[in-house]
Amino acid sequence: MSIAQAVRDKLDIPDLVTGGKSIKDVTSDIAKPNEDFPTKLWWNTFTLVATITLIDVAIIGYLFYEGLYLLGINNPVGWGFFVVNFVFWIGIGHAGTLISAVLFLFRQGWRTGINRAAEAMTIFAVLVAASNLILHVGRPWVGFWLFPYPNERGPLWVNFRSPLIWDTFAVSTYLSISVVFWYIGLIPDLASLRDRATETWRKSLYNILSFGWVGSARAWSHMEIVCMILAALSTPLVLSVHTIVSFDFAVSILPGWHTTIFPPYFVAGAIFSGFAMVVTLMVIAREVFNLKDYITGKHLDNMNKIMMVTGLIVGLAYGTEFFIAWYSGNEYEGFAFWNRAFGPYGWAYFIMISCNVLSPQVFWFRKLRYNIPVMFIASLVVNVGMWFERFVIMMTLNRDFLPSSWAMYTPTLFDYAMLIGTFGIFFTLFLMWCRIMPVIAIAEVKTVMPAKEGAHH
Repeated sequence: MSIAQAVRDKLDIPDLVTGGKSIKDVTSDIAKPNEDFPTKLWWNTFTLVATITLIDVAIIGYLFYEGLYLLGINNPVGWGFFVVNFVFWIGIGHAGTLISAVLFLFRQGWRTGINRAAEAMTIFAVLVAASNLILHVGRPWVGFWLFPYPNERGPLWVNFRSPLIWDTFAVSTYLSISVVFWYIGLIPDLASLRDRATETWRKSLYNILSFGWVGSARAWSHMEIVCMILAALSTPLVLSVHTIVSFDFAVSILPGWHTTIFPPYFVAGAIFSGFAMVVTLMVIAREVFNLKDYITGKHLDNMNKIMMVTGLIVGLAYGTEFFIAWYSGNEYEGFAFWNRAFGPYGWAYFIMISCNVLSPQVFWFRKLRYNIPVMFIASLVVNVGMWFERFVIMMTLNRDFLPSSWAMYTPTLFDYAMLIGTFGIFFTLFLMWCRIMPVIAIAEVKTVMPAKEGAHH
């Protein structure tokens, strides 16, 4: 027995891989969903979400043809569900960056069971968010104007002082680094699938995808260096991307938006909602693909602790906003927050508080942190709450300085269809990915396996 294993046994630290698995078992178990024919459950779920996606694509095409008047947006509330969905999905992607980059730098072994799915979740969430960002501009077919490139339009250039341009740079940078980091880590696992493949076409496909990986010591050394560099580059994105998204609101002069608390508040909320989505996906994956020995209670316990802490930070931010509105003596700021809680959208505010502040408190109890149904329901509730948080922030627009311009925002069927469609696109991409590539990082899980009795180190 190794010294490290003896220490783990002495401190009663749970193993990150259970069931007495061998190296061969790890590869076989994780590769099984990619090698077997899809189950009936997978086909039924995929058919449902793919149908939702196709309906969403058809509605987007109809919006292109008819225009945005089909939506509920009006004069004071000019962004509507598009920006609510954009901020929500960008937040969902934050946990992937935190798990893959920050926890990598801190050498947290428990990340190995969840990092691959979290990184894939990040990419799909950012793609969904970017689609909402493009659609909300009204003329998405000229969306490429957002990029500063030499053009034939004379002096017409992007406005670098516009938060919309900042979003463009933040999202494109975030997406590109996330894709590279995710794919570099996948290469050894794709090579494992190549070596196990029996069909010629499958072997050729995985050989191309793995860039002919041979697993030499030199290749592993280079990959470790690249991962370290990418982790260092990605870490600032955990803070910067959602900070820039918060500037969409904070750089305005509207009461309730023009506040310095938005950047840290948005970052904490993004990590909060992102980990909630990871818990949702991991609980489903461990049950559907029979991966309970690799996504253990310890992994879920750690994620639930992070959800609880970030939930407390978000709750503190909610309280701080109200305190500053009162303490400042600014009647406009005070009214904005009174209106937020007790105005026509007060119901949404109290849904937000209940879901985001109250529901994570169940994780103070260790027994509930290991309870699968409790954490699954809590993760769903948190993401409902985080969507309503963005909705509440957007609805601040409906009552600004001039009572004569006050109006109610009432979503139409097209708004709701676009919202449901974002989930359809996300889960369609995720289910397709689960069929093609390993849900768990095969090579990385092997590094945290408990030592076998009598093994030499």
